[in-house]
Amino acid sequence: MSTEVAEKKVNPMRQVRVEKLCLNISVGESGDRLTRAAKVLEALTGQQPVYSKARLTVRQFGIRRNEKIACRCTVRGQKALELIEKGLAVKEYELRENNFSNEGTFGFGVDEHIDLGLKYDPSIGIYGLDFFVILSRPGRRVSQRRRAVASVGKGHRVSKDDALAWFRGAYNGVVLPPKSKK
Repeated sequence: MSTEVAEKKVNPMRQVRVEKLCLNISVGESGDRLTRAAKVLEALTGQQPVYSKARLTVRQFGIRRNEKIACRCTVRGQKALELIEKGLAVKEYELRENNFSNEGTFGFGVDEHIDLGLKYDPSIGIYGLDFFVILSRPGRRVSQRRRAVASVGKGHRVSKDDALAWFRGAYNGVVLPPKSKK
């Protein structure tokens, strides 16, 4: 009986995991540069990217409403973990505290896609991309399903502290203090 008390059982429903990884390349214009950016995302993920449209017309930037200006991809499972590993290796496993949101998600950017292991192609060029990682616990589906929808309790949601602890534990990452605002 004393050995059972000594061994603390880990609740499998409390384990934090990666739900999905969202990759985004924002070009700011439609046309050839956007299709080349989509090729980069397709080579990186093996999936067909989706195009994002501009919500408003901004004359200073030369974009019109409903013009395609970015492409994005959502990756789940083992492929997402591999891409997160590559992206964090580029950042040397160092993120700032303000990269983490209060809902337990975090994001960072990579300046050059060739740092992720893709070969440089002069016809495509070099693109930077944004990584956005959504963390969750098992049981989050009750808030997403169609039938018998329920809310996830406050104690079961992933908080900023949970995300920071997961990042430090899973990747042995370093969390730097936020940049001072001037």
